[in-house]
Amino acid sequence: MAWFVYLLECSDGSVYTGIATDVAARFEKHLSGAGARYTRSRKPVRVLASFELADRSSASSAEYWVKRLPASEKRALAAGLRTLESVLPPVLIEPEVEPEIDPDAEPHSASDGTPNAEAATL
Repeated sequence: MAWFVYLLECSDGSVYTGIATDVAARFEKHLSGAGARYTRSRKPVRVLASFELADRSSASSAEYWVKRLPASEKRALAAGLRTLESVLPPVLIEPEVEPEIDPDAEPHSASDGTPNAEAATL
C-alpha cells in the first residue's frame, strides 16, 4: 500500500508535514479539527504537495527529515525547487566483495573431465 508525505499550508503561514494513505481524507480530518493538535490551532488552508512512498516505514523516515526543514525549504520542496531525495540522507551502498581465491587450491575440472580454463589459469 502506498503512503504519502504531505505538506499543508496553515493560516499562520506555517507548513505542516504529515503522512497518510489518503491525503484528501486526511486533509478533511485536519479541517474538521480531528487531525493533529498542530492544525487545530493553526487551521490548514491547502495541501501544498504530497510525495508517494512505497510503505509506511519509508514515509515515516521521509517525514522525519522533512519536519526538520524550515518553512522556506518546505515551500521550495512543494514548488519542485528541491526533490524529496535531496532532503533525505544518502543511502550508503556497500561495495560487493570479491571472493578470495586460494592460490594453493587444486584446479577444478569440468563435468566432462577436461580442466576448467579459469581454474587452469590459477
